[in-house]
Amino acid sequence: MSSADAYRRAGGVYAVAHRGGAGLAAENTMAAFSLAHGLGFRYLETDLRVSSDGVCVAFHDAGLRRLTGRPGALAAHSWRELCRMRVLGGYRIPRLEELLLAFPDARFLFDVKDPRAVPPMAEAIRSCRAVDRVCVGGAPERSLADLRRRLGPGLATALSWGSLTRLAVAARTGTRPVGRLAAQFAHVPLRVGRLPVFADRLVGMAHERGIAVLVWTVDDPAGMHRLLDAGVDGVITDRPDLLREVLLARGRWAGPGEPATRSGPQGSAR
Repeated sequence: MSSADAYRRAGGVYAVAHRGGAGLAAENTMAAFSLAHGLGFRYLETDLRVSSDGVCVAFHDAGLRRLTGRPGALAAHSWRELCRMRVLGGYRIPRLEELLLAFPDARFLFDVKDPRAVPPMAEAIRSCRAVDRVCVGGAPERSLADLRRRLGPGLATALSWGSLTRLAVAARTGTRPVGRLAAQFAHVPLRVGRLPVFADRLVGMAHERGIAVLVWTVDDPAGMHRLLDAGVDGVITDRPDLLREVLLARGRWAGPGEPATRSGPQGSAR
């Protein structure tokens, strides 16, 4: 079995906590990941950046001000300096190895925010023997290809931004996607700014190519129901508590130790 095959669900919906569950605790902190994990989520999404001395950390922004109140870029600081900073006044910035080791039964979606994070990221995944527990996206195809070289061709990946754009345009225009779509997953935004990206027909186009569709960031139950009715394979949310309730209502929640179920739109419950 390849790493990508091991990463996939055996049925059920991919229920993913975005930035660890940013609607429940400070984003990309151990507090958020722990709350989502405690709710039964075993797919956790986070963003990866790298310190000036090559340590891969879970952090979304290029700059530090919004989350730590400090000026400047994260990449300009060493790991020792980052250790002294606090997210929203009280939470540490976690390093990648810490996440992989703290949640050994969880799978991760990694959004690579800086191509310089690729070498330390690959080393951390390899040292934690976690290649079968990760899917990498949010990166140019060149970075994804580099990771496949470092971690093996079976690494689970999501479509690069270029490939995702081609798929989204084809879904909007009713044409066929141009070029090769080389990934197992498509992490599709609902919109970029005010521009809608997700279209219902995108699901069928992706499924024809063996690509599972996960949509982000979806925080309202009505939107979750609509997307599940449209046949998406997963939902990425800041509110894992609400997504759990939606999936329970539809009979499609599969937490730890619970059998995964799979039903189409006809199995929905409101």
